[in-house]
Amino acid sequence: MADIDLMVEDDELEEQDDKYLLFELGAEEYCIDIARITAIEELPQITAIPDMPNFVKGVINLRGMVIPAVDLRLRFGMEEKEYDDRTCIIIVSLGERTVGFIVDNVSEVHEIADKDIGSPPSFKNLSGKEQYIAGLAKRGDEVKIILDVNKIISNEDKAIIDFETKQSSKK
Repeated sequence: MADIDLMVEDDELEEQDDKYLLFELGAEEYCIDIARITAIEELPQITAIPDMPNFVKGVINLRGMVIPAVDLRLRFGMEEKEYDDRTCIIIVSLGERTVGFIVDNVSEVHEIADKDIGSPPSFKNLSGKEQYIAGLAKRGDEVKIILDVNKIISNEDKAIIDFETKQSSKK
């Protein structure tokens, strides 16, 4: 797993504006605004919770916090892949919620200027819900997909996850 230092001093916050974490799912590379990320961890033990959406693998205990673990491959309709030593979990802040996104591999942190980010496509996903693409970053001959972490999990799924994780933390 890549070692990425996300500890930021207050005076460095402005320098984080154009920085994105690149990670892999299959052959594609995706980006998340680094300001939304609180940690990147090796994949810990996951405790399964019954009757959850298939992409919610369960919960993890991260330094005493119970955090839902979402497999982004499954969330994006990709084929399930066995976890290996490169699989990691990106801990993301969604306002008052914290969620872990399981990814195949974390690549690196890149600076992407606003001028290199285009608007997302204006279509909905197969379920008819709003797409979770925040923009498309042009880097050389490649295009990287920038994700809107607030839209990866629907409001209905957030309500289910909140209820289930509150129940599991009471046990």
